[in-house]
Amino acid sequence: MTDDTEPYLTVAGRGRAAFEVRGSEFIGHAGPADGREAAEAFVAEVREEYADATHNVPAYRVRAEGGDFLREYGDDDGEPSGSAGKPALNVLQQEGVENVVAVVTRYYGGTNLGVGGLARSYSRAVKEAVEDAGLVEERPHERIRIAVEYDDSGTVRGILESAEVEFDADYAERVAFEVRVPVAEAEGLRDRVRSATSGRAEIGE
Repeated sequence: MTDDTEPYLTVAGRGRAAFEVRGSEFIGHAGPADGREAAEAFVAEVREEYADATHNVPAYRVRAEGGDFLREYGDDDGEPSGSAGKPALNVLQQEGVENVVAVVTRYYGGTNLGVGGLARSYSRAVKEAVEDAGLVEERPHERIRIAVEYDDSGTVRGILESAEVEFDADYAERVAFEVRVPVAEAEGLRDRVRSATSGRAEIGE
């Protein structure tokens, strides 16, 4: 179990690393992902960009919906069992990072590296890509949707701006705010919006 209000370590942005081992080229990619869908999208993007590679090995650790447990995944993508996906995931576990996805691209160079050689190479690619990205402390966030009539929209916008949370506003028949707020502050923000609009605001996930 992870505490869904405690800060956690993640990557600051995208990172990349590349090196050769006995003719095989390894390219490590790492990036932030705020859930499984974002992680899978990152993996798909790398696989498309490096479609001619021999292997594109993915690994990720992301908080599940609600933030109460970690979803961990690693796949060998055709490499010998245990030689790629698990070592890649192990690096993310050892670094203690969450909401992070990594993909290691390999172009085979004609020389077999053996399970040990592969494991070391895939581990190194992830570690160097994560180092290139840099680490930051992040707080778990959740998304809230607030819908109000135009008369209340200025009030709600003022609350969101004073709370210094990220949000997008969509002005249609009504005004819809898509808000990204730290989990620890979400309930308080909901209460402020309800109070300021006398309960007229529709608040959903």
